Amino acid sequence: MSARCCHHASAEDVARDARYRRVLWIVLAINALMFLVEIAAGLAAGSVSLQADALDFLGDAGNYGISLLVVGAALKLRARAALLKGVTMGLFGLWVIGATAWQAIQGTLPHAVTMGAVGFAALLANAAVFAMLWAYRSGDANMRSVWLCSRNDVVGNFAVLLAALGVFGTGSGWPDIIVAAVMGLLALQGAWLVIRDALAEMRQARTLAATPDAAE
Repeated sequence: MSARCCHHASAEDVARDARYRRVLWIVLAINALMFLVEIAAGLAAGSVSLQADALDFLGDAGNYGISLLVVGAALKLRARAALLKGVTMGLFGLWVIGATAWQAIQGTLPHAVTMGAVGFAALLANAAVFAMLWAYRSGDANMRSVWLCSRNDVVGNFAVLLAALGVFGTGSGWPDIIVAAVMGLLALQGAWLVIRDALAEMRQARTLAATPDAAE
């Protein structure tokens, strides 16, 4: 019977998992720190896009923590973890859409300079995370979900910077609102991709469990 079916990891797999764990600890720390920075700045500046990005950092920190727990685990467990993360990403996207609608009703004008400065710092942090996770972008659904989070974060940071420029140039809060709405939709799109891959891997795990001799 194959090692995959019996869940016996090769020396190469063990070394890869060890490297992946180290990377996850680093990116978890970066995301936790940036959540604290951005949520404080977002509330102070009255920026819904900064607050959305801050909650994204918090969600990512939680996702990286889940990934740390299942590195090297059986396919079924890793797929379930990815499914949980996909659902979490979807809930985050829905919350951002709702918060954006509320901000539009309130008509708050955010502080553009704070948005730009903090958004740029967040971009540097997420660019570093993106680079560290690049090597794991084609792994299982769990690894892909982590990389998708980092990809979305980089895109979101560029959008926050554009929103800051828009607020500064127009004197209106609408650029901030539009960017926050796009970030919410991006989170929903990423959630759908992660959930789709996780469900496919759960079906694959059930098939392997039902036909143990197929991989011999």
